[in-house]
Amino acid sequence: MKVVIINHSDTIGGASVVSRRLLDALVAEGVDARMIAGRLSPRGAANPRIAPAAGNALRKTAFLAEEGWIFANNGFNRADLFKVDAGRFGLPLASHPWVRESDAVILNWVNQGLLSIDGIADIAAAGKRIIWTMHDMWPLTGTCHHAGECRAFTADAPCRQCPFVHGLAGRAARLSARVARRKIQLYDSIPGLDFVAVSSWLADKARESAITRGRHISVIPNAFPVEKFHIAPLRSRQACGLPAQGVLIAMGAARLDDPVKGLPLAVDVLNALAAQMPRNDVHAVLFGNIRDPRILDRLNLPHTWLGQISDPTLIADIYAHSSAVLSTSLYETLPGTLIEGQAAGAWPVSFDRGGQADIISDPSLGSLVAFGDTDAAARQLARAIEGDTPDRRRHLSESVAAKFSARAVACRYIDLLRR
Repeated sequence: MKVVIINHSDTIGGASVVSRRLLDALVAEGVDARMIAGRLSPRGAANPRIAPAAGNALRKTAFLAEEGWIFANNGFNRADLFKVDAGRFGLPLASHPWVRESDAVILNWVNQGLLSIDGIADIAAAGKRIIWTMHDMWPLTGTCHHAGECRAFTADAPCRQCPFVHGLAGRAARLSARVARRKIQLYDSIPGLDFVAVSSWLADKARESAITRGRHISVIPNAFPVEKFHIAPLRSRQACGLPAQGVLIAMGAARLDDPVKGLPLAVDVLNALAAQMPRNDVHAVLFGNIRDPRILDRLNLPHTWLGQISDPTLIADIYAHSSAVLSTSLYETLPGTLIEGQAAGAWPVSFDRGGQADIISDPSLGSLVAFGDTDAAARQLARAIEGDTPDRRRHLSESVAAKFSARAVACRYIDLLRR
């Protein structure tokens, strides 16, 4: 069987990283798998199993056309521009040689001008089996990637009022509702269409949606490189840029101050911890881009901000030196930082709003607290610090290997492809 994975990039963003892992895992299991990426890194360009979706000029034209269309329908307002996608413009990937030669196509994150809704229909019309891995909510809403508190996607006439489209009220309503109807028509036209949700939370959202309700939805987590994480750090604290003494709590992201990551809430949690704990040797370690580091000025707990880290082995060592990993995201489909921390033996503490429950699936694997309860999160961090033992670290790491190893995930995709 020949399988092609299609994703926006081979390296940029969480969906790109896990798409690449899925490619490697399928190949390791004997599948003739390849990947088409909208944006290709030099490393990806050197891989014979990864190809660009199109030349740079055509790719940029499709991107600008899609974002320009949204901008116009948004009343020429930049607010929330990249929180929505209309799926109107994209590249003609149905004619890509690898797609033409394939038996099945796995769609991952295909927005921002990579694939239009019509482009997906063209792939289906060419007789290709389609599996769509949902990394956010866009496949099940009209236009948004994350609906937040909005429930319009569950209405019988879905997404008639989108809070993220800010043009004239009537035009904004028509845009989101029109895209929702187009998706329903698309899904109805593709026999055997399968959706894969990367978490149970996202699958539940898809089953509630009027757009994907009644469709075949599987839950398969993202593949995780278990072998690259270890409970005993390979480098010293000094080599990692960490304080020589003290108990460490880690928190990281590509962009730490992305509003979705809830950095102000993390500051509140860590300040509550500083107020609650009698010991004075607790230190927060933060990594990821922050546009305005002054946001950390109100953090009372001693802390180190390491900036952006591109070396995954360094991230693994940071977690291995840490007693706990904190996530305060407003919502997440399947937060990779919690899996990474768990794999290195760091106790995960997170708000329970999204796919976190698939990672912290029982009380022996971490702490889930009600969203926004910063005092409760601080108490759980304190417990995590006091309960850090080699046995607990081994248990956390082994749980990740059992659920998220590349081979386990690849085998589940292979079973789905054979269905």
